[in-house]
Amino acid sequence: MVSPPETRRAVVIEDDPDIRGLLVRVLAKQGFEVTEAGAGLPGVEEVRRRKPDLVTLDLNLPDLDGLEVCKLLREFSDAFIVMLTARADELDKLTGLDNGADEYISKPFSPRELQSRINALFRRRPSAAAESAARGELERATEVQQSLLPKEDIRVDGYDVAGLFRPSRSVGGDFYDWYQTPDGLHLTFADAMGKGMGAALIAATVRAVMRSTGLRQDLDAGFASASKAIAADLDSSNSFVTLFHARLDAASGKVSYVDAGHGLALHVQPVGPANRLPSGGPPVGAWPGTQWPQAHLELAPGDSLVVVSDGVLDVFGSVEDFTDAVQQATQSAGSAHDASTSIMALAPAETADDDVTVVVVRRLPLDVAA
Repeated sequence: MVSPPETRRAVVIEDDPDIRGLLVRVLAKQGFEVTEAGAGLPGVEEVRRRKPDLVTLDLNLPDLDGLEVCKLLREFSDAFIVMLTARADELDKLTGLDNGADEYISKPFSPRELQSRINALFRRRPSAAAESAARGELERATEVQQSLLPKEDIRVDGYDVAGLFRPSRSVGGDFYDWYQTPDGLHLTFADAMGKGMGAALIAATVRAVMRSTGLRQDLDAGFASASKAIAADLDSSNSFVTLFHARLDAASGKVSYVDAGHGLALHVQPVGPANRLPSGGPPVGAWPGTQWPQAHLELAPGDSLVVVSDGVLDVFGSVEDFTDAVQQATQSAGSAHDASTSIMALAPAETADDDVTVVVVRRLPLDVAA
């Protein structure tokens, strides 16, 4: 049995009633369910309500410029946008602008030209079967990515530990992992290159291998062994992964760590500037034979170790601005969870293009720890 074709919807945003009527008739003839609006703001609301596959948009509208309308639509809609202009001299200028439109047509236009342009646009779109397969892969990748996160909060005497993860619209390879040891805790923070199921599977491999090194007394040797095992999988997939791997001795506050290309861990004291921990070398898988030196820091009472993903860094114009913002968010927070929440808020979900991940290990002040 052949499934009926999926209904396509279109919204026409045009102030000239004659042209608007022609557009409606042409699109209806092509099988679209068509609604219309005579101005920019009503058109935006109609697109929000109808969730169309196609929008035709006049450049010169009575309330808003068509380019502004296009930008508003791109904040929430992935519909194809065909922009219409009555001035031929504007066409070259429009096609050179990155405003979110998919096609440009000058008025007057022939119905046949409009139909041809629209058909060409929809030939770009994947088939329903391909879209369904892509959605299925994204769902499976999401499940893998979520499974890598710690299932329970960790409790270490004298410390406050919290972590938060917010996936982007396209699943990547961010994850953090922690587990308690007799002396304190182990922490792994990683970001596998790429998106989707491939990155999620690489991240799962990294987590399993890094956990296997937990009983090694020598952090350097453990990391070297783990990176060698990971590198084989990374080489076959032409990928790499940034890693921050640390071990905390709770009694002394000593943190031993290896940073392989991550470079976004900070030592934040209760007052004063934060110290961004330098990376000890390139990401794992970038160059064969790399060795990463072990480094150390000491968490005094009130100090915090903060590790974040590049989804936060991307918001800022410089590393210095990023460091200052994380420092202020951490110093003004009353707990590790509050600090994580404040840092996460630096990269709002509606504008962030990447996963955002934060882990905070805070050594409690002496009066609180007691």
